[in-house]
This record gives sequence, C-alpha cells and structure tokens, in this order.
Amino acid sequence: MPGALACFLTWTTYGTWLPGDARGSIARGSAGRAGIVGASPALERANQASLKHEPTTLDPRQREVVGESIRAVCDHRGWTLHAANVRSNHVHVVVSKTKPPDAGLADLKAWCARALRSHGLVDPDLCIWTKHGSTRHLHTHASLAAAVDYVMRFQDESCE
Repeated sequence: MPGALACFLTWTTYGTWLPGDARGSIARGSAGRAGIVGASPALERANQASLKHEPTTLDPRQREVVGESIRAVCDHRGWTLHAANVRSNHVHVVVSKTKPPDAGLADLKAWCARALRSHGLVDPDLCIWTKHGSTRHLHTHASLAAAVDYVMRFQDESCE
C-alpha cells in the first residue's frame, strides 16, 4: 500500500453475488488483470448450479461476532480501523497500516470465519466467504473520508 493512507476492503458472503449478477462483478483474468462482468442471466444460473451449498447470509448475532473479530484483529495487528460495517451478505472495512491489502483481507476473512466457527454459529464445513474481495487504495484524505462516510452512512437497508 505504498503511499496510500488506507485501504477500503470489501468481501461478500458465499454465493450471494455471483458472476452474471445484474449488479455486475469483477472477473480475474490472466496475470491478475481484472475486468467487469455485466449482467448475464445464463452465467448467473451456471454459477448458481455450481454452488456447493445454499448461499450464506449472516444473521444479527453472526454480524456482531464478525464485527468484534475485525476490531480484535486490527487491535492485535496495530492497524487503524477507520470504519467497519458487517451486512447480511457483505462486509466493508476501511483500515490503515495493513500489510499488503490482499494479505490483510485474507487475515480478516480467516479470523472472522474462525470466530464464527468457535462460537458455534456456522457449520465447520460451510463456505462463509467468496474467494478474494475488493481492495481499494485510498491515497487522499478526501477519499478516506468518502470511504468512511459510505461505509457508515450509505449502506442499503435491504442488506440488513
């Protein structure tokens, strides 16, 4: 994250935002290049058919445990947590001083999954998260403030 003030991390729960979804998605290509995948009902149906189990959503207690785990990881690692919002089907975190953002994202997802399992809130074999997620570098104070504002104030109420 050289030169970045913070990173805006987002990840989704398993099966809730598949390639082909009308909201669009990111496709990872060769050499890590990403492209946008638009709405494709056929692609979405194919991805739904390949799911190992029903999509995973988080109930209020699970969301609370994920939030506590995010705060604990940031405290333990000495990262500055600017904002976190755990929804039923996705998580947003704005954080500074992580190791490379992809590794920070992986750490947070792993610790959150471990916390859910240790509290007996998910089946040990359940896929909780989708692979990877979004890691956006925030280079200015304005972009950091906008990301925090988005995470804390502008989440769709239908995603409770």
